[in-house]
Amino acid sequence: MSWKLTIVLAGAFATRATLAHGILGGFITDGVSNPSFETEYIYRIQNGNPVPDLAAWSTESLDRGYIEPNSFGTLDMICHKNAVPGVLTAKVASGGTVDFFWPKWPHNVGPVLTYIAPCGGDCASVDKSTLRFTKIDEAGYDNGWAGQKLMDNNFTWTTTVPSTIAPGNYVFRHEIINLHSGAEANGAQNYPQCVNIEITGSGTDSPAGVLGVDLYKADDAGILFDPYADTIDYPLPGPALYVPGSGSDSTDMASTAAASTAAASASATALSQAVPGTPTALSTTVTPVVPTSTENEASNSSVVPTVIPTTLLTRTSNAPVATTAPGTDSGTVRLYGQCGGKGYTGPTKCKSGTKCEKSPKNPLYYSKCVPA
Repeated sequence: MSWKLTIVLAGAFATRATLAHGILGGFITDGVSNPSFETEYIYRIQNGNPVPDLAAWSTESLDRGYIEPNSFGTLDMICHKNAVPGVLTAKVASGGTVDFFWPKWPHNVGPVLTYIAPCGGDCASVDKSTLRFTKIDEAGYDNGWAGQKLMDNNFTWTTTVPSTIAPGNYVFRHEIINLHSGAEANGAQNYPQCVNIEITGSGTDSPAGVLGVDLYKADDAGILFDPYADTIDYPLPGPALYVPGSGSDSTDMASTAAASTAAASASATALSQAVPGTPTALSTTVTPVVPTSTENEASNSSVVPTVIPTTLLTRTSNAPVATTAPGTDSGTVRLYGQCGGKGYTGPTKCKSGTKCEKSPKNPLYYSKCVPA
């Protein structure tokens, strides 16, 4: 990624005083910036207030938390907690790039992965349970963790779209897996984020893909993994990486499209769309909102005001949103759970009988609850 694009990323996306490490701050498709779904929009939806039309999917993750391995078989694993499709669709040419921006991401130990799934129509009405994902990008440990490389690259990860992929509307599922506690059962932390993107071009491949609930198992070698071993030989989790020109399965794609169309009208979601919306050009007029300065933000001088499109959507929600951080009990951290470290914003009080202690192998970034 060029230095010019790095400047664009720094200047195009939102950060507010509450911004933490669990969600996208925005994404760029072939040089066009696209805003993300912000945590504050959850409150707007709950109060019946309008939120911007976005290509990014909405979630109900108020704590910007993760999906734990024990939840891998649930719908939350697909695009995060109670995720709902965005109403817009961004656009990228086959062979082009998508840059995913994770402002202030603090976890340097773990892989970065990107998947795509064909919608078979408008992604705004797709049933996420029918989406079949193909992995088009992956990075684990190669002279350093992919998570650290993302942080070093202005908190940005660039994925190149294979030129052989057939044109159409796709859900891009971008994910970081934090492995600080990966050596413990249910210790990995998955942060999936989804956006709607149309791929243009002349490719012909339509891989069959894998259902989102089947991407990983809790005991997969790349999920239950000790990142602090003397020798790191990390096996990337999930299905095999797509090989350009590996063919297609038109039957699976047609089935996905039919199932998506049939199920969309009956799909019950915690966030119901009051206004359906239609895809529009992404050169929408935007209004900057100046963030409130905090001690945490002072460490990152590249953070600038939010870009929010003026096109609005009203949504309503009847489902309560849990505010307790995953892996905790009433704000306390479980045994071997993370309780501190540089950039960590979660709970710090260990449950009874345990204490918070710095990791001897990564004391700056990671502390965990150990037996007292």
